[in-house]
Amino acid sequence: MRNDKLIPGMILVMIGAIFLLHNFGYIHFHWYNLIHLWPIFLVIGGVNLVLANHRSAWATILKISVVVAGFLLLVFGNFDNRFNGRWWQHHTYYHNDNSDDNDDSDDDDNGGKLVKTHGNSTFNAPYDQAIKVAQLNIAGGATSYVLNDTTNQLFNAVTQETVGQYDLNHHMEDSVYVVDFKLRDGKNGFNFNSDDDNNGNKVDMRLNPNPIWNMKLDAGATDVNFDLSKFKVKSIKLNGGAGSFAIKLGQPLSTTDINISTGAASVKFTIPKDAACRITKSSAFSSDDFEGFTKKNDGDYETPGFDAAKNKFYIHFSGAMSGFEVKRY
Repeated sequence: MRNDKLIPGMILVMIGAIFLLHNFGYIHFHWYNLIHLWPIFLVIGGVNLVLANHRSAWATILKISVVVAGFLLLVFGNFDNRFNGRWWQHHTYYHNDNSDDNDDSDDDDNGGKLVKTHGNSTFNAPYDQAIKVAQLNIAGGATSYVLNDTTNQLFNAVTQETVGQYDLNHHMEDSVYVVDFKLRDGKNGFNFNSDDDNNGNKVDMRLNPNPIWNMKLDAGATDVNFDLSKFKVKSIKLNGGAGSFAIKLGQPLSTTDINISTGAASVKFTIPKDAACRITKSSAFSSDDFEGFTKKNDGDYETPGFDAAKNKFYIHFSGAMSGFEVKRY
């Protein structure tokens, strides 16, 4: 291929790849970067023109490096906090008209709804002793989710919002109380700066320890850090893209089912040392670490004495290019 076709071809390929990954939820593109970082294209074009007549290896490497570095900055740069006070920033707050002004919770007892964008919010779903089984559904990427404490409410979340709008709904469905917490408009993006309090979305959640909990997390690329050792967990279903997922569990119920499906992610589960556990893994391209487990056959691992145990974990994992480990504490 002629050298003068290399850079335009690379730019077209990278633009197409970015749109594909964004549409499938593996990355979140910060569109405002185009407004503030557009001179990158001048730099790319200028370097390509200056070195247009150079056919040496170093010139080709330099041109490719400038293109790759420029696109990485455009895609993964998160500079939202640099532009406070600009015309596009807005603050809105909505709540359901049936909420009780004398109640500390931000929604009503009959299935409230609260949405807020850009800033900090508190979400509550009230607890009733009649609730024996609860289902928590979480949806939305571009967020760092933390859960490690209890609350007198059924569900409590304190959010730091940069992208999108959070939406909380709760209602009784048959004999299960369902809590839906989702990120609207932010879609399933990539939260590249979750450790910085000034960048990205962050949600600190708390649950009531009394009900039996079923959990479903459906997100693209995100960061999850859950300590569920204080809760009775019946099932966990995790669908994620690229990201980091760390979940600590207490003792299992008679059966606690965990189903994990991820993209290019790091997944770590921590379970009690004396808990019985079976792992079923179906992934040809993942690395794994199951210390203290016995391999039964290809893809199946068990803790000693699993068959005789009364309470058991069943962990099912599938993922592409993932690191998966189960540790015992």
